[in-house]
Amino acid sequence: MNDSATIRPFRIAVPEAELADLRRRLAATRWPEPETVDDWSQGVPLAYAQDLARYWADDYDWPARETALNRFPQYLTEIDGLDIHFIHRPSAEPGALPLLITHGWPGSVAEFRHVVEPLADPVAHGGRAEDAFHVVCPSLPGYGFSGKPAAAGWGVERIAAAWDTLMARLGYDRYGAQGGDWGAAVTTALGRRGGACIGIHTNMPLGRPDERAKTAPSAADQAALAAAKHYRDWDSGYSKQQATRPQTLGYSLVDSPVGQMAWIVEKLWAWTDCARDGVRHPENALDRDEMLDNVMLYWLTRAGASSARLYWESFGGMAGDGPVTVPAGIAAFPKEILSRPRSWCEGLYTNITRWTEMPAGGHFAAWEQPAALVADIRAFFAPLRQG
Repeated sequence: MNDSATIRPFRIAVPEAELADLRRRLAATRWPEPETVDDWSQGVPLAYAQDLARYWADDYDWPARETALNRFPQYLTEIDGLDIHFIHRPSAEPGALPLLITHGWPGSVAEFRHVVEPLADPVAHGGRAEDAFHVVCPSLPGYGFSGKPAAAGWGVERIAAAWDTLMARLGYDRYGAQGGDWGAAVTTALGRRGGACIGIHTNMPLGRPDERAKTAPSAADQAALAAAKHYRDWDSGYSKQQATRPQTLGYSLVDSPVGQMAWIVEKLWAWTDCARDGVRHPENALDRDEMLDNVMLYWLTRAGASSARLYWESFGGMAGDGPVTVPAGIAAFPKEILSRPRSWCEGLYTNITRWTEMPAGGHFAAWEQPAALVADIRAFFAPLRQG
C-alpha cells in the first residue's frame, strides 16, 4: 500500500486553548436588538440565542462530549489529494453488509450517533444478526475533520467517486449507501455509478413534478407544490448565499461562534418535526447538547466557508444526469423540507423497491427518528444482502 492510501487512526482532541478562545468570544458577543415579532419568523429569537450561548459557555461539557464522540473508531485517509475523515464501525457478525452513510449541511457525522451501533450490532438493539452492517460514515470534504479543498472541483460526483474509493480501500467490493440532504445527492450519484454500490436508501429523495402534476395535480401534488413554494419564498435564503458567495459568508461564521450557532440552529428549528402543542422549538425534537456537538464540529474546524462551498460547487445539479437503476429505498418523513410524492421520483429512481411513509420526523432522520430509520434501512437491504 502506498503512503497516499494509508488509513490512519484518528481521535478528536481539542486543545484547551481552543475552548478558552471559544468562551472568550462568547463572552464578547455583540448582540443585535431583539426581533419585532414574538416567534421565529425573523430568525432565532434573541432571548433563545442568548440562553443557548450562555449554556454553551458555562454548562456545556465539551470534554465529556468529545469522549462520547470518540467511542466510535475514526480514521483519516487521503483520497484524490484530500484527507477524508470517517467513522468505521465494523460488525462482529460474519454476514454483515457494508453500509456507507453520508450526512449533509448543516449536519455532520454526529447526526449518526444513535444509528451506528444499532446498525452494526443489531442483536444488542432489538434486531437480528442477519440485519448487521459494517458502518462507514465519512465527513464531507470541507466539513468536520475532513480536509478543505484548496481548488474548485469537489462537487457531488467527485465526492461519490471518492466514497467509492474509500469503500474499496476498506476492502469492501459490495456495499449499500444511505443519506439525506447532500448525503442524498451523493448517495444518488453512487447509485447511478452502480458497480460495487448494490442499492441505495435515502430519506430525502430527489425528484421533480411531471407535467401531470403541474396541469392536473392530485392532493399530494398540491401539498408538495405548496411546500416547494414556501421553501422558495421563506426558507431558501441560506442556500442562495452559500451557492453564490460562500467566502463572504465564511468571514462571519468562522469569526463568531454565536453567528455559526444561529446559522445552524435556525435550520434545526425550521427542518425538524418540532411542533408540540402548537409551539415549534428545536429542543422539542433534538437534545440541546447534541445540537451544540454539531455546531462544535463546524466551529472547531473553521468550516463556515468550506462547508458552504459545496453549494457553490453543486447546487444546480444535485440530481445529476441519468437514471438510478440499482434498487432504491425511500423513507419519506412528513416534515422533510420538500415533500416529493413517489410519482415525482420514479423518473430518477427507476427501481424503487421500498417506499415508506413515516409517521413522524423531519429532515434529520437519523437524529430525530433513529429507531424508525434503522428499521427501514434493515428492511430495504434485507433482500439485497446475497450477491
